Amino acid sequence: MWNGPLNKIDDYRYEIPKSYKGIDGKLNMRVPGMIYALPEMLPLIRKDNAPEQTANVATLPGIVGRSLAMPDIHWGYGFPIGGVAATEYEEGVISPGGVGFDINCGVRLVRTNIKFEQINKSIIKELTDELFKNIPSGVGSEAKIKLNKPQLDEVLQMGARWAVEHGYGWEEDLEYLEENGCMEEADASAVSEKAKERGMSQVGSLGAGNHFLEIQKVEEIFDENAAKIYGIEKNQIVVMIHTGSRGCGHQICTDYLRVLEQAVKKYKIELPDRQLACAPLKSKEGEQYFKGMACAANFAWANRQMIVHWVRQSFEKIFKEDAENMGMKIVYDVCHNIAKIEEHEIDGKRMKVCVHRKGATRSFGPDSSEIPGKYRSIGQPVLIPGDMGSESYLLKGTKKAEEAFGSTCHGAGRVMSREEAKRRWRGSEIARMLEGKGIYAHPASMVVMAEESPDAYKDVSMVVNATHGAGLSLKVARMVPLGVVKG
Repeated sequence: MWNGPLNKIDDYRYEIPKSYKGIDGKLNMRVPGMIYALPEMLPLIRKDNAPEQTANVATLPGIVGRSLAMPDIHWGYGFPIGGVAATEYEEGVISPGGVGFDINCGVRLVRTNIKFEQINKSIIKELTDELFKNIPSGVGSEAKIKLNKPQLDEVLQMGARWAVEHGYGWEEDLEYLEENGCMEEADASAVSEKAKERGMSQVGSLGAGNHFLEIQKVEEIFDENAAKIYGIEKNQIVVMIHTGSRGCGHQICTDYLRVLEQAVKKYKIELPDRQLACAPLKSKEGEQYFKGMACAANFAWANRQMIVHWVRQSFEKIFKEDAENMGMKIVYDVCHNIAKIEEHEIDGKRMKVCVHRKGATRSFGPDSSEIPGKYRSIGQPVLIPGDMGSESYLLKGTKKAEEAFGSTCHGAGRVMSREEAKRRWRGSEIARMLEGKGIYAHPASMVVMAEESPDAYKDVSMVVNATHGAGLSLKVARMVPLGVVKG
């Protein structure tokens, strides 16, 4: 239980004052911390001790504004998951712990023109099973194709464009991906041979853990105008994809943690937690990590792009209709775990900063030149998945989110470890519970069903209501699962 100070600013914002000295009384925060939450969420947030990590992040050299935590905050490696921090571009640091191991874990939403009334349980089962067959899932799963090293280098440099140019998707898809599916800073020479080996067989695979494919029904519309612009309407069938950079991204993070742990000593950086290992952005070590991280981000965009291709093929087989005729266009694709160079207004001044989003989603508002022209009147789509037994949300970015460097939450957030979940439940029990709610699940194993039990997560509606109330992102639509593929 964390007993540090949380000073209420309003019903959605709680500040950890800069004067807080930490559990051992030696912390030297450079900026205050801020946790976004509803009052009733605070006991659970305190129980996790993750607020101490928010305070720890506030000690990083060059941090500006506040060390932030979204309502889905929970304990992570170095940074809390749900953490957001910006560091000065010229004088600040970059930290792999602020990005996480699953670099560019993210969510993509594909719409269709199929209505709920046009399908039944049998079709949902058939479609879910077809998705499971076409898109490899589970621990260590390998994709339908295996790339050689030159091809993988192209993926690391080009991201989603590589997939589209090789027939896995449509040219227009790229417009509706964050960064258009490619970080130009990527340099494949910054990626180890081991990371490449792990990535060669995994482009186009779902992986394990909380990654999923869901066939969803749009259950409720909150903002008719925004929903119309995003091409979303009530009772529409949509597909949500959640996965990241697989073993390749994990290895890149692991490799650079070793490098940056040495950099901490070299640059004499004092840290309260070695998991916050970092290096100046402008140092050789910092620049190399950023190039490698960008490669992992590009891998993840190519991965989700190829999955979209096989999702479309699966629908074509079951419905015996062309994907274009079924209107299977991408609504948007967002990253959860990333560091990016962006400009934001901080204390009334426009600054170039490195924004770390770990378990947090970009939430750029209207008029941003970095979102598709079609969405500029209302802000970018924000995709927030829940657990497999409840609901997911489509929201829109806001100008108010600028106070959080254009960021919002990323999902429900765990309240229980996977080991604890496995001790409490059997996968077969969870599958039956979902079936009782009209949800058909096809997992890679029953173990993952237990690990991903809905009760192992926070109530996603509370998380979304907190960010909606704070104005970081605003609700547009709510979707419920019908068919779930679990990795």
